[in-house]
Order: sequence, then structure tokens, then C-alpha cells
Amino acid sequence: MPDSLFFSDEEQKQIIAAIQEAEKQTSGEVKVHIEKNCATNDVLERAKEVFSILGMHATQEQNGVLFYLAYEDRKFAVLGDKGINDKVPADFWNSTKDLLRSYFSQGKFTDGLSAGIREAGLQLKIHFPYRSDDVNELPDDISFG
Repeated sequence: MPDSLFFSDEEQKQIIAAIQEAEKQTSGEVKVHIEKNCATNDVLERAKEVFSILGMHATQEQNGVLFYLAYEDRKFAVLGDKGINDKVPADFWNSTKDLLRSYFSQGKFTDGLSAGIREAGLQLKIHFPYRSDDVNELPDDISFG
């Protein structure tokens, strides 16, 4: 099955709507990347590779967030850029990962990603509030490996 078929068109629309909703809260940029398998043993290393491939370091405030999911391997990561990591505690993403895990363990990937993305938007709002002159620096679509 192609990675893009893991989520139906309606599920993809739901995830994209969550991205757009989160980005109304913050100047941060959210991306979702889906793959069947993680290309490395270390999911965080793979997420860093994807982050780079997607050009997520190019945001002005270095405030991009990647939600990475390798569905067949049952691995996921949430990765924030340097601008975020410089401002937040080391355990900042733990609550978001716990939220994702609670949904994913029930097979609710769409609901989990949507909830996690909305939560990230609320958390990022504290450090990177939305501004009226905000520019959407990264496309809101889902990328597939």
C-alpha cells in the first residue's frame, strides 16, 4: 500500500485542518510526514533526516515542528527546531508524545495526530504567538516517504 493510502482522503483533510488550526495559534510551522517503515533503527535520527529533507530549518524563527510516523514499524517522533528547543524545557514534547501514544495504541492515528497537532499549537502559542503579519512558511500538506 502506498504511504498516502494509509490515511483516507477524509482523514488527510482532518489532519491538515488540525495543522491549519494549530498555526492560527502560533507563528510556529507544523509538518506531518508519514512512512511505512523507519529507514533507520533510531526514529529520532530518521525524523531529523526528514526535517532536513523537508527544509524545515528554513523558517525565520526556527520554529518548525515535525510529527513523524512510521506506521508499520509503530514508531513516531515529535521534533522541534532550534528556535523552539532554545526556549522550552527538555521535556517540552513529552506531554504531546504521551497524547499521541494514547491514541496510537488504540489504532486511532488520525485522531491522535489531530489532537497532538492541536496540543502543539497551544503549547507553542506561549513562546511563539501568532502575529497578524505571520507568513505560512511551510505547506500544510502531509508529506509521504
